Amino acid sequence: MDAQRILLVVGGGIAAYKVLELVRLLRRAGVAVRPILTRAGAEFVTPLSLSALAEDRVYSDLFSLTDEAEMGHIELSRSADLIVVAPATADLMAKAAAGIADDLASTTLLATDTPVLMAPAMNVRMWEHPATQRNLATLKADGVAFIGPDEGAMACGEFGVGRMAEPEAIFAAVQAALGGASGALLAGKRVLVTAGPTAEPIDPVRVLTNRSSGKQGYAIAEALARLGAEVVLVSGPTALAAPCGVKRIEVETAREMLAASLAALPVDAAVCVAAVADWRVDEALPAKLKKSKDGPPALRLVENPDVLASIAAAGDRRPRLVVGFAAETGDVEAHARAKLAKKGCDWIVANDVSGGAIMGGDENEVLLVYPQGTDAWPRASKREVAARLARRIADEL
Repeated sequence: MDAQRILLVVGGGIAAYKVLELVRLLRRAGVAVRPILTRAGAEFVTPLSLSALAEDRVYSDLFSLTDEAEMGHIELSRSADLIVVAPATADLMAKAAAGIADDLASTTLLATDTPVLMAPAMNVRMWEHPATQRNLATLKADGVAFIGPDEGAMACGEFGVGRMAEPEAIFAAVQAALGGASGALLAGKRVLVTAGPTAEPIDPVRVLTNRSSGKQGYAIAEALARLGAEVVLVSGPTALAAPCGVKRIEVETAREMLAASLAALPVDAAVCVAAVADWRVDEALPAKLKKSKDGPPALRLVENPDVLASIAAAGDRRPRLVVGFAAETGDVEAHARAKLAKKGCDWIVANDVSGGAIMGGDENEVLLVYPQGTDAWPRASKREVAARLARRIADEL
């Protein structure tokens, strides 16, 4: 089978430096990369760097007699299985939406009938501007696919939506777009993901819950779906939209989450990200508790069922791979290894949430613990952590 081919358009933005890592990931996966470097993009990465990593020449000039003789822009536009624009600047998006063709990159995008994937990157004000949003809607209507942008700190010092998606996330999106053997690595596989908090009722108004936002679990469900998996997402209460292509089952309590998770079996893998309440009130009250001169009421707590351990002990319905999560506030590796043994799962993804920035935040720093050892992953966006874990799961399956 011939290698799959990417035409990579590198726009002019500080995020262009991330493209070098994307090229490395693609080449390591056996995907051929042919770069187009815009004049503005060359202010951030050099043709030599791109060429060395891509193992191909870099194209940049629409009116180069040599380039046009060897690989004209029409042929170049049709030489790949997928065109990836990263970073997709506001200027490149505007040109593509309006059909402007005044340089090699924009002319190539206009001359192609090849699928296009854009990874936008720009200042938050530029991203939110009505013109950019109109261009985004136009491009989507034209069939252009998008990955990101993410929310976070920017090189300009502002914070908001506009950061280019991380290389791992773009790589996963490329794989999903390409399909086939190197793209849909989890095609034909079924994966269960639990996410979010649970909420255990005390009375009709109050609940016992935790600070989980569900962001990491939802990102993992999305990353697995991008690799071609059929994903069932059992979710506690969150404010998040269901990822595209993912079947979401909404639950509230730990017992509901367990029932929905067991009903989803059999699956090839289960990734239990949800922060499940360890305890619940023995009997939820039918009416709202009122303040009393006798002081606060005594609540009797009982232990909830263990969703992760129950899935790991599901007998002949046990998934081939069971991954648990451990949110710790100290001695992370020791607690994770103890949990690995106690729960009977295959991997534990552990993190330290004591600083208060992880639960509900957009970044994570995790330690992957398995029987043979540990892997420490650097702090990254939750989408990047999700893409990396999804690829690891695909390798395992």
